[in-house]
Amino acid sequence: MSIALKLEGVSKTYNDFQAVKNLSFSVKTGSICGFLGHNGAGKTSTLRMILGLTAPTAGHIEVLGSTGQKVLDRIGFLPEERGLYRKMKAIDTIVFFAGLKGIKASVARARGIELLEAQGLGPFIYKQVGTLSKGMQQKVQLISALVHKPEFVILDEPFSGLDPVNQQGLENLIKSLAHEGATVLFSTHIMQHAERLCENIVMLTKGEKVFEGTVKEARAKAPRFLELEGSLNALQIATVVGIKSIFNTGPDHYSCELDMGANPLDVLKILLKSGLDIQGFEAKEPSLHEAFMVLTGDHNA
Repeated sequence: MSIALKLEGVSKTYNDFQAVKNLSFSVKTGSICGFLGHNGAGKTSTLRMILGLTAPTAGHIEVLGSTGQKVLDRIGFLPEERGLYRKMKAIDTIVFFAGLKGIKASVARARGIELLEAQGLGPFIYKQVGTLSKGMQQKVQLISALVHKPEFVILDEPFSGLDPVNQQGLENLIKSLAHEGATVLFSTHIMQHAERLCENIVMLTKGEKVFEGTVKEARAKAPRFLELEGSLNALQIATVVGIKSIFNTGPDHYSCELDMGANPLDVLKILLKSGLDIQGFEAKEPSLHEAFMVLTGDHNA
């Protein structure tokens, strides 16, 4: 298995503040990895170290077999802080950034036009960036990060400020990057995007890793629920093996939190054998958002 990114014991301290603490994880080549955490969790500090923009206080980082500074031309980066020249035309912006990566202007212009048209910006190729909507500007900056066909793509909060249609378009673009062989690492605090896109995820809280693995493995860390409908005896339900707690969520509706590892179908069989008048039921699997709350210890997320 080829590894595109590897961090070993990485820490970053700013004066008396430790932004990242002993962080280790890896990302497989050609995969999509979500880098998850609240704002201030240490994601952006880590991305800056991966790119070689700042040096780690401790630890080692390897990107595409080297350090970020030595392979910058093989990396595409969309920063959280967007920055474009408002009076520059969209295509000229893309050509400019491609030139910084050593791409000839003629090649960059052809690729840029192709990408702009693919993202629905064909009519705006020669428009000044400042006249475009926020979503369009973000697409221009994203294309600028991809025009040199990078092997490794880093996206810092790429969905911020986008409407649902543009969010879906960006998700499709991220999938296509991985399909073409690029490795994608994107940071976000919106779990739904990671749930739909990622093979693996890394979760941070207060600069420390609290989870690394698949979405399925993360969701298994959160409790399952069994939703019941009927004229039921809550006290009788609460005594059933596998049920941790029960909540009345409406007239004749109950939500049962199950013990970790309990199988909803096994619990349902016990309930049915007890003679309870169950008129409806639904096993509810935890979402990644719910798993995130459990793993980070933040029940207000």
